[in-house]
Amino acid sequence: MRAIVVEKQANPVAPNISLKSDWPDPAEPQPGQVVIKTLCSAFNHMDLWVGRGVPGLTLEYPRVSGCDGCGEVIRVGPGVDESWIGRRVIYNAAVIVPDRVSPLDPPASTMCPNYELIGEHHFGAHAEMFTCPVENLADVGDADPIAASAFGLCALTAYSMMVTKGNLCPGQSVLITGIGGGVATSALAIAKHFGCKVAVTSRHQWKLDKAINLGADHIILDEGQDWSKDLRSWTNKRGVDMAVDSVGKVAHLNCIKSLARGGAYVTPGCTTGPDARTDLARIFWNQLRILGSTMGSNNEFKEVVSLFNRGALAPVVDQVFTPDDCRSAYERLEAGEQFGKIVIDWRR
Repeated sequence: MRAIVVEKQANPVAPNISLKSDWPDPAEPQPGQVVIKTLCSAFNHMDLWVGRGVPGLTLEYPRVSGCDGCGEVIRVGPGVDESWIGRRVIYNAAVIVPDRVSPLDPPASTMCPNYELIGEHHFGAHAEMFTCPVENLADVGDADPIAASAFGLCALTAYSMMVTKGNLCPGQSVLITGIGGGVATSALAIAKHFGCKVAVTSRHQWKLDKAINLGADHIILDEGQDWSKDLRSWTNKRGVDMAVDSVGKVAHLNCIKSLARGGAYVTPGCTTGPDARTDLARIFWNQLRILGSTMGSNNEFKEVVSLFNRGALAPVVDQVFTPDDCRSAYERLEAGEQFGKIVIDWRR
């Protein structure tokens, strides 16, 4: 089968990407698994981490990434209902790894799941076929495969951190940094679905202009200034209820200074680095919540996909490439030129 292959670990990633026509087909599905024929697959920043290497994780190369995809179930493993065959599906890339259990373990009341990722730890959707646990699937009916492939992981990540963990409420105000990436555009869509006022930041005016067309109420061109004063002015000095920040180091302190009392800083990543400067006095005095979030559960996935299926949420698609143009797709992702999701259409 054809597959987009990361030949080796390196930075930049794009020069080490190739399209193979003789990549091995998936093995027969094991109990609880299905094999999916890929219609479209979509990129995340994780595809770059797979190419560059993930600290603390040993990956073998060459390998196939791809944490998002839409396809049709063509084979099922033992114990899987055969009615899945022929259904158009998307998948939650986060696979729960059971924790070890020892006699003296404390109660796991606050423990979050430990995940491995399809597309990172396991070969993913950037191929004509791939394997997935059936419990991670969601049926999308006759949805457009391009839109469906672009929806899953980013929408789940935004939904889990904003709604489940951050307790977003209708009518609140939300700040989203670095608008343009898949998680940021998903966060914008979710905030608008909840009737929230939304401010966004970007280093690029053209991305801010696009965000306005998607419903952003306030824009900030980030040129390294202290833009928290702008946010407080916009909110009549109150501050925002939630800051959604995947930028990290260079935006963190501005986000903390922009929050209202009791506000939530939620982060699913830190593209500019993890070693941020913060303000502990502001955090305790204003009783702020600092929440880290990684992907989400299968129940959350089904919740957010139900919003997609009824047309309440839709992804932003930046550009669609053919498998033959896979290196160009990686180049666009690596340059940060996209607004929304980059998609590979395997039907071409």
